[in-house]
Amino acid sequence: MTTLYSEQHEDRVDGPDRLPPGQRLTEQWPVLTYGATPQVEQGDFSLRIWGEVEEEVEFDWEQFLALGVEERTNDIHCVTHWSRYDNHWEGVLMETLLAQVQLKPGAASVMFHSFGGYTTNVALEDLRSDDHAMLAFSHDGEPIAPEHGGPVRGVVPSLYFWKSAKWVNGMEILPMDRPGFWEMYGYHLRGDPWTEERYS
Repeated sequence: MTTLYSEQHEDRVDGPDRLPPGQRLTEQWPVLTYGATPQVEQGDFSLRIWGEVEEEVEFDWEQFLALGVEERTNDIHCVTHWSRYDNHWEGVLMETLLAQVQLKPGAASVMFHSFGGYTTNVALEDLRSDDHAMLAFSHDGEPIAPEHGGPVRGVVPSLYFWKSAKWVNGMEILPMDRPGFWEMYGYHLRGDPWTEERYS
């Protein structure tokens, strides 16, 4: 199923209301990475979900795809002021992934873990309210390249793009929001582009 993000944000479809404040449009997809780029083959991919759950789960590549692949088209907004419209993704929705575990009553946030050690936090409320949030393996009809986070990266288009972690291999369910890598260096704990939550 393909869904356009603007269907959920009718006041932000075209014109200046579609572009968050302080952003400029680009047709390119800039590569911004701290540290080396992990080279992860599909056969080496695994995704673990653990923490505030009754029982942790882990999926290899085939098991991950078998959860159900969806398509979404949306805009992305980087904290470094660029935005790119109409990105087409294929992946597994966050709501599908979260449905694979029984969350404990105190579950409040997800810390995404990546090959290479990167982490970033996203509140469960933000993941559940964004029906485009997913772990994606394809962008604009092509497998996501390693420099852009392949084989699997997060996509949370309602937040600044650093929240869409590259090279994801784990989702740690937390009882409270806790800063990830960039958040510990002064980036905002949430990262809403519409209110310019760039830095704490």
